[in-house]
Amino acid sequence: MKNVALLGATGAMGQRFVDMLENHPYFDLRVLVASSHRRGKKYGKDVHWLLGNSVPDYVKDLEIMEFNVKTLEKENIDIVFSALPSEVAREYEGTLREKGYPVFSNSSAYRMEGDVPIVIPEVNREHIKLTKIQKEKYGGFIVTNSNCSTSGLVMALYPLKKFGIEEVIVTTYQAISGAGYPGVASLDICSNVIPYIKNEEEKIRRESRKILGTYENGKIKSYKMRIIASCARVPVRDGHLESVVVKLREDVSLEKIKESMENLKPLEGLPTAPKKPIIIRDEDNRPQPLLDACMGNGKSKGMSVVVGRFANIEGYLRFYLLVHNTIRGGAGNAILNAEYALKHGYVR
Repeated sequence: MKNVALLGATGAMGQRFVDMLENHPYFDLRVLVASSHRRGKKYGKDVHWLLGNSVPDYVKDLEIMEFNVKTLEKENIDIVFSALPSEVAREYEGTLREKGYPVFSNSSAYRMEGDVPIVIPEVNREHIKLTKIQKEKYGGFIVTNSNCSTSGLVMALYPLKKFGIEEVIVTTYQAISGAGYPGVASLDICSNVIPYIKNEEEKIRRESRKILGTYENGKIKSYKMRIIASCARVPVRDGHLESVVVKLREDVSLEKIKESMENLKPLEGLPTAPKKPIIIRDEDNRPQPLLDACMGNGKSKGMSVVVGRFANIEGYLRFYLLVHNTIRGGAGNAILNAEYALKHGYVR
């Protein structure tokens, strides 16, 4: 059992980490870090809990701490999870790496650094080898999640790489929980769609190429493809829906496309890994956020990407996908990365 700390513990993403780490067989959440004005307050009384039911009993009486490396050392912390906003994460995560800690982050602060991997284990687990380079340079390392929309997109695209991906046009319909709390003002989003999310389209373009790239001689060679992203915020609580149009080099039947996605191999023996990373729905009107975002059971609930509405249209492949933005696109993927790193000796 590894002792873990969570940075940004009171925010919307931090709460998802707290929820998913309850009774985890590998990780014991010992330290909750938040803003200095919360220091010394009991988590159960201070947090504005957003996930339904109530604050888990195991953290109710934990005192919130402010960021301090000495506190982590005193509590014998082995692993740090970060749900910090990027403007804060840059300093804190960098400090922890230099102090020898493994950091599994949901922040965008270090995603595009050359020696920092963006890992989705079913897709590019070999990229985690970059942690060895970081450890030699800094003592510790950072492993990041992708942007929440990117996570679902690359999971669906990865099985198509063998057919040659030339062009991707993706339109996202993103849930309000992706903006954190308090997030988007109710008067802006109620009965409305906002066709702009700051920096989102560029993140999808850059991160997708990096994740689908190859690890060669200590570097990641980005995958060459044209990608056009358009992003909108919609009045849905959880679950990013994406319309994806792909131009492949090979002429491939829809049956073969579906088979390739369904055959994406799961990770064996990890608590948060879904048995089916990609779930195909054949109904005309699926996937839907309300019905499909939380498919699965136990700790892997919400970790699958749900795909449907396949069509061949004038030489292009079209499909829709759904990814749970705070689980597979957030806390769940970071926890899965840590599970994989521990099992394969990157964390000791």
